[in-house]
Amino acid sequence: MMTRERYYGAWTFDEMVGAAQKNVELWKSVRVRATIDEEALRRVRALGGEWHLLVLSEDWCGDSVSTLPFVDALAAATGNVDLRILGRDANPDLMDSHLTDLSSRSIPVVMVLDDRFREHGWWGPRPTLLQHWVLGEGQAVEQTERYKEQRRWYARDHGRTTVDEVVALLERARDAIHGASASTRAV
Repeated sequence: MMTRERYYGAWTFDEMVGAAQKNVELWKSVRVRATIDEEALRRVRALGGEWHLLVLSEDWCGDSVSTLPFVDALAAATGNVDLRILGRDANPDLMDSHLTDLSSRSIPVVMVLDDRFREHGWWGPRPTLLQHWVLGEGQAVEQTERYKEQRRWYARDHGRTTVDEVVALLERARDAIHGASASTRAV
């Protein structure tokens, strides 16, 4: 269960990187280069209200290193979204309720929470197009080469797909809340 205290007890992105044992320079390097286009920022600012992104991750995860710096940059630039990170392995209750294909503890997982810390959906472990490749034709590629291709995909994408998918999730959450509010008022 998510509470305000549990959320704010989690690490910020900078705290997570400061405590990281793996990929420290990569985490820092990707975050320094992470930029968010103005349209994504406009869409998030237009959401109104206060939003929280709770992430399950580990410092060794290549998909996390490739996506979370951009999600943090989005949150940092908007003013109405913040981000906190919990370790996957230290939070099995959350991880087990966000399994990929109902069986895999794949990370990162980015949960969208409203101002009362209620969850309204989640994203992960990687952008949809890349996930389809990994689970499809990527299975025929030797593991080392598959990881190299994933890194190349992320390098070409520059976080754009991740940001777009997370922004779309935030918009769906807002629409669901407003739809629920409108139907409640209509009764």
